[in-house]
Amino acid sequence: MASAVGVIFSNIHDEKIPELSRHRTMASIPFGGRYRLIDFPLSNMVNSGITTVGLVTKYNYQSLIDHLGSGKDWDLARKDGGIILLPPYSDETDAPYTNRLEALKGITGFLNRRKEDYVVITDCDGVARIDIADIIRYHAEKQADITMVYHEEEDISSNYFITIQPDESGRVKDLQINPSGNGKVNLYINVMVISREYLLNIIKTAIAHGLSSFGRDILAKNVNTMKIYGYKFDGYYAGVKSLKSYFKHNMELLDKDVRDELFGARDIYTKVRDSAPSKYIEGAQVKNSLVSDGCIIEGVVENSILFRGVKVGKGSVVKNCVVMQDTVIGSNVELNCVITDKNVVIRDRRHLAGCEILPYFISKGRMI
Repeated sequence: MASAVGVIFSNIHDEKIPELSRHRTMASIPFGGRYRLIDFPLSNMVNSGITTVGLVTKYNYQSLIDHLGSGKDWDLARKDGGIILLPPYSDETDAPYTNRLEALKGITGFLNRRKEDYVVITDCDGVARIDIADIIRYHAEKQADITMVYHEEEDISSNYFITIQPDESGRVKDLQINPSGNGKVNLYINVMVISREYLLNIIKTAIAHGLSSFGRDILAKNVNTMKIYGYKFDGYYAGVKSLKSYFKHNMELLDKDVRDELFGARDIYTKVRDSAPSKYIEGAQVKNSLVSDGCIIEGVVENSILFRGVKVGKGSVVKNCVVMQDTVIGSNVELNCVITDKNVVIRDRRHLAGCEILPYFISKGRMI
């Protein structure tokens, strides 16, 4: 495989799920019991042989740094390469970037110092197990300028998205931003392969012409002159675009087929914690749920995802919930369609409920 360097944007979609990104980046939002959203793109890169990853930050990234540490859990604790934190400032300005193109302008120094042939650019708003090495091979075979990964989706609910229309050869003939209408579309899932030198030329041209949007000013306006190809991803893809979609995709993990596809052939790595096994006290009932290490359960848990260190008191019933790390649920509590952030305390005899399209959310550290 030709050599490639990774670039991951950690903050680029924070506004889509403000409830969970208020105190953290999109990249460090907890998902699926023991993971963070960044674990999926980072693991995809590592599994495809990419050993240098530039992480573009902006703000609220302390929890992300705590999660990644030295990178050893992803085999990225290296003297040459590994995880490289890229600040949100460029050499030309002391103001943080406001869009993707400005962020790319700010990391040209990092890109210039690298020697790899290709750059794999990805965001942290999607959960999928993708073979990036295969995308790079496809990119090289097509002699493409840019390869955009897409997934067939229906009923897109997002304030900004890109759809593409490739021809029989895979070359993109039409690219639209926020198109109107319903039905199936080829949704660009924010994974891209591009030649490193070609990307640097694009950035230099953008600076010279005062361009401001990577999607509108570069991709959409040059779709007929650039050799842009689409790579169709047919596997499981979960786009985290809102609190509703976050809840929905967590609940999908209760389906064994989804778990097998997402975590089957190749590992998804995360920070390892040496927690004690979960304890099930006499009288506890657990059905169709994912329970992480360190939990203590005395009540009933059904169709729910419990992160590490959760406590469920005696007589409590937790159904269809996502309960994050170190949440304490008292006795005789009833929860249905509830998302709790970390370190929440729910006192005895509380009854809280939401629904599938509007889950009840409790912010980090609150006591109810």
